[in-house]
Amino acid sequence: MTQRKVAVVGVSLSDCGRVDEATPYALHAQAARRALADSGLDRTVIDGFASAGLGTLAPVEVAEYLGLRPTWVDSTSVGGSTWEVMAAHAADAIAAGHANAVLLVYGSTARADIKAGRRTGNLSFGARGPLQFEVPYGHTLIAKYAMAARRHMHEYGTTLEQLASVAVQARANAALNPDAMFRDPITVDDVLSGPMIADPFTKLHCCIRSDGGAAVLLAAEEYVQDCRTAPVRVLGTGEHVSHTTMSEWPDFTVSPAAVSGRTAFQRAGVGPQDIDFAEIYDAFTYMTLVTLEDLGFCEKGEGGAFVEKGRLKVAGGDFPVNTDGGGLSAQHPGMRGLFLLVEAVRQLRGEAGPRQVHRPDGHLPELAVASGTGGWFCSSGTVVLGRGMS
Repeated sequence: MTQRKVAVVGVSLSDCGRVDEATPYALHAQAARRALADSGLDRTVIDGFASAGLGTLAPVEVAEYLGLRPTWVDSTSVGGSTWEVMAAHAADAIAAGHANAVLLVYGSTARADIKAGRRTGNLSFGARGPLQFEVPYGHTLIAKYAMAARRHMHEYGTTLEQLASVAVQARANAALNPDAMFRDPITVDDVLSGPMIADPFTKLHCCIRSDGGAAVLLAAEEYVQDCRTAPVRVLGTGEHVSHTTMSEWPDFTVSPAAVSGRTAFQRAGVGPQDIDFAEIYDAFTYMTLVTLEDLGFCEKGEGGAFVEKGRLKVAGGDFPVNTDGGGLSAQHPGMRGLFLLVEAVRQLRGEAGPRQVHRPDGHLPELAVASGTGGWFCSSGTVVLGRGMS
C-alpha cells in the first residue's frame, strides 16, 4: 500500500494571555474555527479528532461540543508532549488511509481558574500509583526539574547565568511577538535576583501561567490543492517515555528527547545540522538547554556554552529557538506542545511578522523541529516539519 504524504494545512491560536470570561470549551472552539478558516477547507472533511485534558471522556465531550462525529480519535495524554505524540499518530493514520483530515485542539483557562479561586485550578498530580513513594517527601513538579538542573550543573559546570540567558533570549523573542503575554526586556541579573521558587530556579526561570488554546489541522496530500495556505509537510516523528518516578530516571542530565529526536530525524532523513530553527518545550530554562543537547544541536554537557551567546534570538541569533517567546514569555496555559507546532508552521509559511526567521541567504526557513516534553521529563514527542510537499 502506498503511503500518502501528510501536511499541516491549518493552524491557529484562540485568544491567549488573560482571558477571564471564556470557558475551556469556548477556547477549544475558537481555536478550531480559526484553524479551519486558516486552511480554507470545509469542516466536513474532518474525520479525525484528537484532544486531551478536558472532560470526563476526552476527546468525546470536546468533539460533541464542536459538532464533530469523527471516525478516528486519539486521547493520548502524556503531559506537554501530548500534541507532538498526537501529531505523530495522526500523521501515521492519514498516511495509512485510516483518516483524511485530523484536527488537534486544546484549550485551558489555567490562569483564570487560579485568579477566580477555582479548586480545579491548582490540583496536584495526586499520590496514587508510583507517585505514592515520592509524594511524602514533598518535592513538587518544579522541584523535580530543579533537581535535574542542579545535576547538570554538577556534572558539566553549567552556570546559573547560562540558564538565565535562556529566559532573557525568550523574552527578546517575545518582544517581537505582539501576542506575547510579557514583552518587556529582562536581563540575566533580573532573572538571578528574582524570588526563589525551587533552587536553582527563581521566578523568571519558570514558565508563565496563561489562558489560551491552539488548533492544528493535518490532512492528506490530495487536500492540499484546495487549501488557502501553503502546506507544511510532516517529514518525521518520534516519541518516547522514560520514567515516572525520579528513582527510575537513569540520568537526570538526559531527557527523553534524546530518543524521540533521534527517531524523528532518522524518519525524516535529515539531521540536526539541517534544521533552521526549533520550537522546544520550555516550562523551565533547563528544559530548553538539555533538549538542545539531546536533539543533537550541541554535545552533551555543552548546552550552557551553546545558549549563553545569544544564538537563540530571532534578531541576531544563528539558531532561533522558541521564536514566539515560548512558555517563558509568550503563553503557557498548561500542556503547551500544540503551540510549538502552530509557531513552527507559521514560521515555515513566512507568516511570523516581526519575528520571522530567515536563512543566512535571506530566504524563508525550510526545516523546523518541534519537541515537546511531558511530566517531569517523563515523555517526549518530536516532529520534523518541512516547507512544501516535495
